[in-house]
Amino acid sequence: MALEIKVPTVGESINEVTLVKWLKKEGEWAERDEVIAELESEKATFEVNAEQAGAVKQIAKEGDTLAIGDLVGSIDTEAPKPALTAQAEKVEDVGTAVKPAITNGITTAVSDVKATPVAAAIIADKKVDSQNIVASGSNGRIVKQDVLTALSNPGRNPEKASFSREDRPEKMSNLRKTISRRLVEAKNTTAMLTTFNEVDMGPVMEIRKKFKDKFKEQHGVNLGFMSFFTKACCYALQEFPSVNAYLDGENIIYHEYCDISIAVSAPKGLVVPVIRNAESLSMAGIEAAVVDLATKAKNNKLTIEEMTGGTFTITNGGIFGSMMSTPIINIPQSAILGMHNIVERPMAVNGQVVIKPMMYLALSYDHRIIDGRESVGFLVKVKQLLENPALLLFGKDPVNALLEL
Repeated sequence: MALEIKVPTVGESINEVTLVKWLKKEGEWAERDEVIAELESEKATFEVNAEQAGAVKQIAKEGDTLAIGDLVGSIDTEAPKPALTAQAEKVEDVGTAVKPAITNGITTAVSDVKATPVAAAIIADKKVDSQNIVASGSNGRIVKQDVLTALSNPGRNPEKASFSREDRPEKMSNLRKTISRRLVEAKNTTAMLTTFNEVDMGPVMEIRKKFKDKFKEQHGVNLGFMSFFTKACCYALQEFPSVNAYLDGENIIYHEYCDISIAVSAPKGLVVPVIRNAESLSMAGIEAAVVDLATKAKNNKLTIEEMTGGTFTITNGGIFGSMMSTPIINIPQSAILGMHNIVERPMAVNGQVVIKPMMYLALSYDHRIIDGRESVGFLVKVKQLLENPALLLFGKDPVNALLEL
């Protein structure tokens, strides 16, 4: 019996997907619920699972654009299961460890490198240094062709062809198309301006240095910069609600909550998963949410729900070394905060030159909704909270909070 595998419904606004990769070959056996293919929409990557155990039949090809409900392939549930499947699967999961090839006491291959049996045999026979082999198989496994390529290119990295003048066309992914479209739309449909400020990160860095070990021990997550910035932004958004709003026709929709989108660089492009109700989370809660979303992004496991509905975005170009930039608004939101690299710079303090760890902040905003007073006030508020982290407990001076001033 042939069981049809169709493109599932992956979101209300998604009408088509691209078949990125077949994880099972034509005729290969798949167990029930085993992943057989990867699909990519304009927002995320999805897995296609075998609904029953059987032999896989590929109908759609890699790179094909498919509509929701289109046929991807089928499962022949009556096909006989190969006698060596269980053993083969075990070998494929573990991989063949390439043992060191000893020649005159010299190790020419690195142990514990995953390779197919044939590749491992060639490596041992030809005494190839596995460090010079670029693995192209699944899960970083070395295959036969990888070893042959290394043998035909001795002494140089086969990934880099010196003095090459070849052009390599590559089809844009749906995610990259969406990123391109949304960036152009943001530039063309908003009155975007950017205001800048700088913040002394010394106080935050001192707190992290003093409490990071105890924080990790008690909460199970690292104490990073993102929790400080998210907390500061939540207080500032509540004081300047227009920064947390968006334009809907002739109405301005103000959010009474802070759903903070965090820009994350994923393998297939930039994604912005959302921390829901960040204003109600503790520092540990924010850090845990950041780790969870970032891990899912790197593994292409984010759902549509986890990437939609944010009210304000934070992006950190500093992790790549950026000193200054003008981030583009993540529409339909009205503002985005850009963090940058921390650089020690000479600062004038009470008439004296003092070296301080400084970070430039950039707030890009839609001037149709947010005036200069709100944008500058918001950024100054974030700066004040970061330079005086004790204020993050109440969002303002503790004495003023006590006296209700």
